[in-house]
Amino acid sequence: MTTTDRDGEQVTHEESAGTGQGAAAGEEARAEETGARAARAAGADPRVADIMERKVVSIAPDATVHELVLLLRDKDLGGVPVVDGDGRLVGIVTEGDLVIEDADVRLPHYFELFGNLVYLGSQKKFEERLKKMVGNAVADVMTTEVFTVGPGDPAPRAANIMVDKKVNRVPVVDDDGRLVGIVARHDIIRMLGL
Repeated sequence: MTTTDRDGEQVTHEESAGTGQGAAAGEEARAEETGARAARAAGADPRVADIMERKVVSIAPDATVHELVLLLRDKDLGGVPVVDGDGRLVGIVTEGDLVIEDADVRLPHYFELFGNLVYLGSQKKFEERLKKMVGNAVADVMTTEVFTVGPGDPAPRAANIMVDKKVNRVPVVDDDGRLVGIVARHDIIRMLGL
């Protein structure tokens, strides 16, 4: 059976007779929504664990950019977390990381002073853009500065990160840095009851 999840993504579930993974997932989602409603009714903020998506599509840093493109296309996603073999978050990669704003990567402006080159622009930025332009692995194109929340954090913290950092999704990690969920904009809207 194919359904649409909270991101508007189509998800295929194995059909079962009465109870099974599909029923368990439905119960889990209802329990999370009930937890968020109960927290709001008590005047407290719901926790990230109450609103996060627990089944997260992710990719390994050594996967190819081609595999990434196929994953984003097949799952109709705008981005995915990058996790190592132990499930620890090492980055995030989005469609924006794959689109080079200006394919004409130019050397930063510089001048020579006493036999040394003095760059006027950021040499690091130039190197990052060049690496992304010719990158063949996810590790080459991913963003390593990822804004995260913990499952016990207040849910509004994830919303504030989205607004302040202009991101569409916030990975949820445990104390060991392992990916345990993700909060997307639709989760925040659902939390607000809109």
